[in-house]
Amino acid sequence: MHELIAVGNDIDAALEIARKLDGISYINSQPDETKLLFRTLVRVMTDDPSQLNEINDVGTYLAFSRCIRERPESAVAGTTSPGITAIFPLLHHPEFTHEQADSHWRDIHAPLALQHHPGMWDYTQLSIVQTFSGIPIDGFALVSFESLIDMKERFFGDDNDREIIYKDVATFADSTSPRRVITTEIINRSRPPVPETSWVQG
Repeated sequence: MHELIAVGNDIDAALEIARKLDGISYINSQPDETKLLFRTLVRVMTDDPSQLNEINDVGTYLAFSRCIRERPESAVAGTTSPGITAIFPLLHHPEFTHEQADSHWRDIHAPLALQHHPGMWDYTQLSIVQTFSGIPIDGFALVSFESLIDMKERFFGDDNDREIIYKDVATFADSTSPRRVITTEIINRSRPPVPETSWVQG
């Protein structure tokens, strides 16, 4: 499933545009002393990318979404989804091409993540197919937990889990990849998003 991804910092605009386009918004509205690359990420399907111009001060991307694990608890459209989502931007390792890093992320890292993140109840990889504007990014990992406490205490089961994940990430991701952003999710219609308008053929 291909989607348009808009990444930026205007929270109110991101919420409004995601609602208008029946998209999905991820919002970080908490004060943070550390400067974040972004505070909003919006996922939509639209034939008018210009509608995202207000919320793409970091970038606009075409992404292929891969749902690796889906949380057991459903979300009510238009309300904040259960749990929290940590968004990890991915830059490919200097010794890898985008395609090599993406293949490793999909085929090797995803199964490891399922095994070594015991508290992770939802996981989607947004693999960037094309950068339309802004900074180059290879992907965004949407890693969700039932609560912030779960994320802090059950991100890894033990030191062995941590060592395996860190070692694997270092093989395909650049160490300068931006820091993760903790967000809440609002699904305005469905996940993955669908077009705001349906065209019926007679």
